[in-house]
Amino acid sequence: MPSEGTPLLLHACCGPCSLEPLRLLREEGFRPTICWTNPNIQPIDEHDLRLRTLQAWARDVADVPVVVAGDDRARWEASVARWGFDREARCRACYALRLSEACRVARELGFGHVATTLVVSPYQLFDVCRDVLARLAPAYGLTPVWRDFRVWYPQATVRSRELGMYRQNYCGCRFSAAEAAIERHEARDARKAGRQG
Repeated sequence: MPSEGTPLLLHACCGPCSLEPLRLLREEGFRPTICWTNPNIQPIDEHDLRLRTLQAWARDVADVPVVVAGDDRARWEASVARWGFDREARCRACYALRLSEACRVARELGFGHVATTLVVSPYQLFDVCRDVLARLAPAYGLTPVWRDFRVWYPQATVRSRELGMYRQNYCGCRFSAAEAAIERHEARDARKAGRQG
């Protein structure tokens, strides 16, 4: 159990996914600062909308500082996009790029602990993300704080809607957007078939 107010850098993928991790980590006695580094989010208008949503909530509701770190889009294209629709390989590379930057910032700013909001979404590859953070954090001299926040996803969904937050319907990259669109079409087709059957 951390001492009261233990500083922690919390990598955030978006505002809605930050709600419950921030609350729960504070309840544990951490003092989080949010770190934004998400070069995967496309198009750039989507990236900027998610960042503005996060910043407005952090400032006006959550009273939590936000550090905007590097968003090396060229590096994302070179190291992540090449995996295309190989989801596990692509997400592993994407997690590594984003969490590596978060860990770099955490070390630079003097944090001892690092976590991520990626683990609130049931759509993320939980074990892959855990493996990446468990490998990266110690390499930067940090303690990874790993919690399974997925049980709180429904509450985060309700709270974000109550707050009027922008909610996206794909993780961020163009590949995840295509995969999410296919899944929505398949679900719609299955509902139609069920009504006709």
